[in-house]
Amino acid sequence: MNKEQKTDKDFMRKAIALSRKGMQSNAGGPFGAIVVKDGKIIGEGYNQVTSTNDPTAHAEIVAIRNATNNIGSFQLDDCTIYSSCEPCPMCLGAIYWARPKRLVFAGSRQDAAAADFDDEFIYEELTLPIDKRKIKTNQVLQKEAKAVFDEWMAKNDKTAY
Repeated sequence: MNKEQKTDKDFMRKAIALSRKGMQSNAGGPFGAIVVKDGKIIGEGYNQVTSTNDPTAHAEIVAIRNATNNIGSFQLDDCTIYSSCEPCPMCLGAIYWARPKRLVFAGSRQDAAAADFDDEFIYEELTLPIDKRKIKTNQVLQKEAKAVFDEWMAKNDKTAY
């Protein structure tokens, strides 16, 4: 067994322990995540959706917020995110925006679905044209919104990301 596999397993055990801790404390669903940089945990979290009434308080989001706050950066360069379960579409999007170098997960989305956490409908919705999605969606004031994007493009003191 090489060192990398052992390290991944050790870090994953921490993410799984967080999933259990959050679940047992009734903070939310059974999901945990950590962010690791240079072999050190820089952020962690467990699902807090029901305890905070925040549908975005998934373990990965909480861990990303914790990590970015701890390092003072909105990007997780050279980091690895360990998640106790395959991330949902929202978390996967956040992970991509945070730009870690790796993602490692334990449980599958099929495992989550078997426990009544079925994200498949969101994955399916994202492939549909906007007018075919379950949530009615309308676009208004595109030109006014685009004007702000034009201002962004011309802004000289912006922080690019």
